[in-house]
Amino acid sequence: MIVAVTGGTGFIGKHLVARHVARGDQVRYLTRRKAAEHIRGAFAHIGNLSCSVDELRQFVRGADVLYHCAAELRNEAEMHNTNVLGTANLLVAASGEVGRWVQLSSTGVYGSERHGDIHEHAEINPVIAYEKSKAASDNLVCTAAEKQNLPCVVLRPSNVYGTDMPNQSLFQLIRVIDRGMFFFIGKHGAVANYIHIENVVDALLLCGTAALPLNGRVYIVSDHRTLEDFVGIIATSLGKRTPQKRLPESLVRAAVALAGLIPKFPLTSSRLDALTNRTVYRSDRIESELGYKNKISMEEGIGELARYWKNGST
Repeated sequence: MIVAVTGGTGFIGKHLVARHVARGDQVRYLTRRKAAEHIRGAFAHIGNLSCSVDELRQFVRGADVLYHCAAELRNEAEMHNTNVLGTANLLVAASGEVGRWVQLSSTGVYGSERHGDIHEHAEINPVIAYEKSKAASDNLVCTAAEKQNLPCVVLRPSNVYGTDMPNQSLFQLIRVIDRGMFFFIGKHGAVANYIHIENVVDALLLCGTAALPLNGRVYIVSDHRTLEDFVGIIATSLGKRTPQKRLPESLVRAAVALAGLIPKFPLTSSRLDALTNRTVYRSDRIESELGYKNKISMEEGIGELARYWKNGST
C-alpha cells in the first residue's frame, strides 16, 4: 500500500507510521520537523496543512489511504486554522487523489455528558475549543464523503495512553496513588474510559484497509473499567494497597470551588468531573462491523504504564 499520514510525528501518528512501515508499506508523512528527526523507513514530506493545495496534492497523490491525524491540541488561537481550515485545505488537495480518507477524531466531540452509554449516533455537543474544532473538521470530511463521493471513515478514540504519551495526567494520578494520597469521590461506580495506543493503531489500520460497510461511517474505539477497578490495577502494579478513602462529591466540589484561586491547586473542576464520570463510550459498532478487538487489555496496559512510571521515578 501507499500510505500518507498527517501528524506523523505526533503521539498516535508515529505509532501508526511505524506499524505501516513494519507491514512493508510505502509511507510518507507530513512534518515541519528537521531531517534529523525523521522516522526510519518512511518518507518525510516537509510542510503543513496551510501549504498551497498544489504542495499538499504532491503529498497525497496516489495514496491508497490518507490518515488525517494532525491537530492543534494546545494553542486555542491556532485550533481553528489548523484543525478546521487545514482540513478544508487538505480535502481540496485530496479530491480525486486518494483511495480512502481515515479521519482521526475524538470522543470529546460528544461533549461533557457524564452518565450513560455513548454510541456513534449520540448528539455532537462539543464544549471546549479543541472539541469544537474537531467536530467542525469531522463535519467537513463527512460532507465531502456525501457530496464529493470521497471514501472516508471517522475514528473517535477515548483517552489514548502509552508509556511515551505527552499528556501527563495519568502519570500524575499514578503518583498520587503511589504516595497514598488518592481518595474516591461520591458514590461507587464512576467510570474510567481509556484506550491503549496500540489498540488505537489496530483500529486505524482496520479503518484504512477493511471493506467499509458504509462510506462516511463513524466508529468509537475505547475500553473502560469502574474507577475502583482502574485504581486497583494501578495500586497493585505499584505494590500498594488499593485506596479505600471516599469523600462526598458535594463536599469536594465546594472545596475545589473555594480553592480555585490557589495557583497549581492539584484538583480542578475538570479533574473532578473525570473522577466522577459515569459515561461509557461503546465500541460495539467497530467490533461488529470490522471485527475489532482490544488486543491489550486495561489490566495489561495500565499495569505496564504504572510499572514504567515506578521504574522511572526510583
